[in-house]
Amino acid sequence: MTETMTLLVIQVGLILFAVRLGGRLVRLAGIPPVLGELLAGVVIGPYALGNIALPGFPRGIFPLAEALEASGGAMAVRPELYGLAVIASIILLFASGLETDLALFLRYSLAGGIIGLGGVIFSFALGTLTGMLVLNVPPADPRCLFLGILSTATSVGITARILRDHKKMDSPEGVTILAAAVFDDVLGIIALAVVLGIVAVLTGHANTEGGLSAYGILAIAGKAFGIWLGFTALGLIFSVQVGKFLKLFKSSFDFSILALGTALILAGVFEKQGLAMIIGAYVAGLSLSKTDIAAVIQEKIRGLYDFFVPIFFAVMGMMVDLREVLSLPVLIFGALYTLTAILAKVAGCGGPALLLGFKLCGALRIGAGMVPRGEVALIIAGIGLSSGILDNQLFGVIILMTLVTTLVAPPILSAFLRIPGPGTRKPVKDEGNAQGTWDFGSEEIASLVMDTLQRDLKTEGFYVQIMDIDEGLSQARKDNITLSICQTGNTVTIESSAQDLPFVKTAVYEAILRLNDSIQRLKKSADPQAMKKEISGLEGRMQEDVLSLIRPELIRLDLKGETKEEVLTELVDLIAAEGSPINRDETLKAIFRREKTMSTGMEHGIALPHAKTDGTGEIQVAVGIKKTGIEFGSLDGEKSRLFIMIVSPKKTSGPHIQFLAAIGAVLQDPHIREQTLAAKTTGDAAALLRGTVNR
Repeated sequence: MTETMTLLVIQVGLILFAVRLGGRLVRLAGIPPVLGELLAGVVIGPYALGNIALPGFPRGIFPLAEALEASGGAMAVRPELYGLAVIASIILLFASGLETDLALFLRYSLAGGIIGLGGVIFSFALGTLTGMLVLNVPPADPRCLFLGILSTATSVGITARILRDHKKMDSPEGVTILAAAVFDDVLGIIALAVVLGIVAVLTGHANTEGGLSAYGILAIAGKAFGIWLGFTALGLIFSVQVGKFLKLFKSSFDFSILALGTALILAGVFEKQGLAMIIGAYVAGLSLSKTDIAAVIQEKIRGLYDFFVPIFFAVMGMMVDLREVLSLPVLIFGALYTLTAILAKVAGCGGPALLLGFKLCGALRIGAGMVPRGEVALIIAGIGLSSGILDNQLFGVIILMTLVTTLVAPPILSAFLRIPGPGTRKPVKDEGNAQGTWDFGSEEIASLVMDTLQRDLKTEGFYVQIMDIDEGLSQARKDNITLSICQTGNTVTIESSAQDLPFVKTAVYEAILRLNDSIQRLKKSADPQAMKKEISGLEGRMQEDVLSLIRPELIRLDLKGETKEEVLTELVDLIAAEGSPINRDETLKAIFRREKTMSTGMEHGIALPHAKTDGTGEIQVAVGIKKTGIEFGSLDGEKSRLFIMIVSPKKTSGPHIQFLAAIGAVLQDPHIREQTLAAKTTGDAAALLRGTVNR
């Protein structure tokens, strides 16, 4: 047991490094990270590097023979590692259920339902037909049924990213794709339940002739659909009560983990009933998706998601036998299966869209948006492989289809989205959403308003989730109220339903009033000029790693400027002249704005101009000397002679204030100040300011 667990922890550690590296590499090429994680598993797996003998691992770190022996010949990885992959699949489908927008589902239920149904029918039929023709077996063969089910899956996450990049998420095509994808998931999961039931009966009656009757298939379908529908209905009906029960545990971490525990239990119940675990996990997530804690649960389990889900994709890659995949029969079968999978979605989803008011370009956008397969297809393929229904060759065919559809869909969809003009025959009416926009004239003030507003919403009982820190996106939910909040520079925009807009405007108004009151109190209680003088006289820590930002090539010993503005401009131009990633005008604007607030002239002829700005991509330090000095508004009234400027990007962490404190500590020494002003070379000046010269 100890040896087995030791091998497991080493395997997991190697997988984590491999999937992160694989994800980063493919992301550079604009490919979804999931494919990099899958390919990383192929490379380090038992059919490739993982089976090579190493010191301490005579059969390799991922020994194929031991895995086949431990799993009874069914799996290329050991059962304990596959168990982690199973948990990962449950987390993945639970998160997918949580992300399902039920309001969108109902709002576009007719169009989305018809388009989703068309895609599922076409995909299942063509996938099954392809299996029949290539394998030369009847349609009820379990392998054909699985090929049909696998063809129905849609990876809407990839499509959503493309729609977001093109600002088409709220377009008729965008919302229809998202709604149809929900139906696709639901119908695909129901179909999986039915197929698993049929397969269980067929494999249980392998020695009987005649197979299943139409009545028997209907009975299995009825049972599977009844279990799914029953649990889903109960989950949605009692979702509010379940949410209230979970909130009794107070801590958001506690109730989020318990929500995941609910998904695990329900997954086990569904497996006991002959359905797949992932179906139960999806139902659990779908039930909680309409509660006000859904976004919080998503946020709190994100760490578990990021840890487990890449392991799942790597394990799927490990089960790919490269020799089988690269064989001519598998390549031909894979190409044919992939082609039918693409055509099935384009025709099955695009065709009904033409009948529902979309033009040809709109229908093509919808069809292309439904093409990518991904997570769900891989999970179903893993179920088929572990149950012995699929062999290595068919598993390789499915991997090829998943890879190709995921790769070709984004460029095809992007090309269709670039076609000018609307995708519908008639103009789309406003559906009742409204938004409020406030320009505060300053990004700092806008951020303060955002922070104050979010705290106020939390006291109102809202659950606030930061969706994207870099983009300034957050979401607030309480009961059936949903607010999308976005800060872009000086502007804050909040989108809600029209009937909630008065509440939004009232909340912003109260936040501004409270913030204004706080600012007035701050003005009365603090004296910035006195604080500046106090800082100037303090001795602090001299951090060599921070001071290493000072480089000789960004030092000028003889500044030409005769005014404050000219010197500041000269220092920014010095940074730009060295080829640094900087927007000169934007950086200058930020520097001047900071000086307008209060001069950065200190004492003893020192000035420390600084700013955080979107005009630079990295921290930059420029140093200039003007021996005759210029008026800079210094604390002691002296002219400033030594100028040390630091500019930092707003949205990237870095030692901006640490540098100001560290250089201030260095310049407390009068000998350093005088020696720097008298420096003959930029290298000497840099060494002095870094504090690396013995005095």
